[in-house]
Amino acid sequence: MTDRSATVVVIGGGQSGLSAAYHLRRRGLDHVVLDAEPAPGGAWRHRWESLRMATVNGIFDLPGLPQDPPDPAEPSRVAVPRYFAEFERKFDPPILRPVRVTAVRRADPGLIVETDRGRWTTRAVINATGTWTNPVRPRYPGQESFQGLQLHTYDYVSAGQLAGRRGAVVGGGISALQLLEEISRVAKTFWYTRREPWFRTDGFQPEGAGRETIAKVVADVEAGRPSGSVVSYTGLAWTPYALEAKRRGALERRPVFTAIEPTGVREADGTFTSVDAIVWATGFKAALAHLDPLGLRNEFGGIRMLGTQVADEPRVHLIGFGPSQSTVGANRAGRDAVNAIVKRLAHHPAAI
Repeated sequence: MTDRSATVVVIGGGQSGLSAAYHLRRRGLDHVVLDAEPAPGGAWRHRWESLRMATVNGIFDLPGLPQDPPDPAEPSRVAVPRYFAEFERKFDPPILRPVRVTAVRRADPGLIVETDRGRWTTRAVINATGTWTNPVRPRYPGQESFQGLQLHTYDYVSAGQLAGRRGAVVGGGISALQLLEEISRVAKTFWYTRREPWFRTDGFQPEGAGRETIAKVVADVEAGRPSGSVVSYTGLAWTPYALEAKRRGALERRPVFTAIEPTGVREADGTFTSVDAIVWATGFKAALAHLDPLGLRNEFGGIRMLGTQVADEPRVHLIGFGPSQSTVGANRAGRDAVNAIVKRLAHHPAAI
């Protein structure tokens, strides 16, 4: 297959990738969007069945296309991909799918993007791959001996998978609370977290991430420190599902266990709890393995950023990353990345 070229290659066709494509077209830059999914929707296509629009933290409008008021009872895995598909029909971004990017390499003065459908040469990459394909799966002594069911949020479909079981739900984030609430309706559950959960009482919602929170995340990425989850900065909100879980006694948190045995877990205090299912609601990390050939990570495992731009590789922009993990942040990051690329083209037309 012959090499192809574009001034900008966008990797990922979710919220941030679509935003970037919108602004690239407005600024007249030749571009292509390479999306690993077979259809519109990004990671939303894979959310669990019971995650309804009433439960998600809010989906910010894509640029140029206000959303109709959502049906609170509609599954997010249906509603959000439909909205993304509508955006694609209206603006017709140059998306190729399914295309899996395997590596990005330097080829001065540009970059080479290697995929399972050939290579692209480009002058800039906007990476919008999110986190869904990189679930965090902790390892504990004895884990391989466990005779029961183990699921990550990535694998979870519905509470029916756990009906009638004794389950350990591990994790202290928003998804952990959502899964805990619904699984506890059909199974005996035990909740485990590494740290004591922090519930806010000021009505704060993570999707509205305030200036103070954004400033903390920006400080981390600009210093090259690995950024944490949104909840690690904001704390948990007393949402309706959290209050319902509390009402039914499902929020009785335990320190995470020290080992896994064939039929249960060894508690931090040395006692044994029998379980036949473990749900790892332990989150996700940025899916950036295809960028490894560029050597962007520092000794701390972080990537030092200047806005959306990688400080040590100005031809690469990361959006939907760090302070732009929320949907409103992803939108803004798409615009900011395009503005930075236009500026660099104007000042360094041969170097980008």
